[in-house]
Amino acid sequence: MSENISIKNLAADDRPREKLVQHGRAILSNAEILALLIGSGSREKSAVQLCQEILNSVNNDINILAKKSIKDLMKFKGIGEAKAITIAGALELGRRRQSEDVIPNPKISSSKQAYLQLKYLFEDLQHEEFHILLLNRANTILKSVLISKGGLSGTVADGKLIFKHALEQSASGIILCHNHPSGNVKPSVADIDLTKKLKSFGNMINLPVMDHLIITDNNYFSFADENML
Repeated sequence: MSENISIKNLAADDRPREKLVQHGRAILSNAEILALLIGSGSREKSAVQLCQEILNSVNNDINILAKKSIKDLMKFKGIGEAKAITIAGALELGRRRQSEDVIPNPKISSSKQAYLQLKYLFEDLQHEEFHILLLNRANTILKSVLISKGGLSGTVADGKLIFKHALEQSASGIILCHNHPSGNVKPSVADIDLTKKLKSFGNMINLPVMDHLIITDNNYFSFADENML
């Protein structure tokens, strides 16, 4: 019975480790980088071939791959639990690296600045989450707070909890934010209704809701930019 095909058994030009050492990491394909992580393939395929099969299943989109669960990855012949965990861990490390680029406590002067500060929170999520940004009088971020987690199609945002956090932090403004895992950036009727209610209450207590962002993998919607506040 043949053994799993290991990277060390490949021709020199097909060995991602040697290619990285000799030519630098930028020369490696995504499949070769993944192959470095798993080390060996299946009986029928090398590590590089197996990783290319995995990438082909997500149209070579790393963002889609990052959403796959351990069980999803283990469906590929040659990927056991240890290899699946290694792949998932590497993708999570990449996501966290992006979060390091977030400027601590920046001043928010546009919806795009708010989006750039928040988008990493929603990357690779397959469920909805609702967060808030709390701002001081200078529109500098005091704190971001997770309000709720939900399912694929919705989450509950408790207005009492939102304003409780805002008052505890002596905030002067609030930016609401949640994601749409479906990729549809258009606000729902429920999104619009919730925004109106929170905006109205905020005005009553002089704690304005300054914007509500809906975030997807590659885009965002701003209620303020669309004159819907």
